[in-house]
Amino acid sequence: MERDSSRWRAIFDNGLSRIFSGPPGLPPGPPPDGFRRGPGPRDGLGPLARDLNLTDDQKAQIKKITDSFEAGTKDLHDQLRTLHESEPDPLSSGTFDEAAVRSAAEARSHVEVELSVARAKMMSQIAAVLTTDQKAQLAARRQQFRPKPPLPPEPPEPQ
Repeated sequence: MERDSSRWRAIFDNGLSRIFSGPPGLPPGPPPDGFRRGPGPRDGLGPLARDLNLTDDQKAQIKKITDSFEAGTKDLHDQLRTLHESEPDPLSSGTFDEAAVRSAAEARSHVEVELSVARAKMMSQIAAVLTTDQKAQLAARRQQFRPKPPLPPEPPEPQ
């Protein structure tokens, strides 16, 4: 019995080590290209601003703007989280309450509109900190990341 449990323990430990060590062939630690995968920017500026050669003063101003944005929208994010958590689950109850689902969706949409406006305001304030050349570089980089239109469907094969 003891031998059997130690065998399962070894299998479990091996599985955990594979899960947490990352993909095979990659060394542990940060990626060699310096691009840290995962959610959110590391400096508050995001990947688009990486090569803009911002001055220390610009970085400080942008950091102040983004910190202000985060503080100013914290209540909206909390409100949105609460709305998502209290959202009616159409799978758990026997009957579908369209009015409750519609009301919850409308409440979320109002908060999302406010967040979108706040984000646009923040981006406008950041743009005011950039030089004309930096704005042009940023516009070019944004164009690279813009979603591509979907490809047209393949024509049907003749039969």
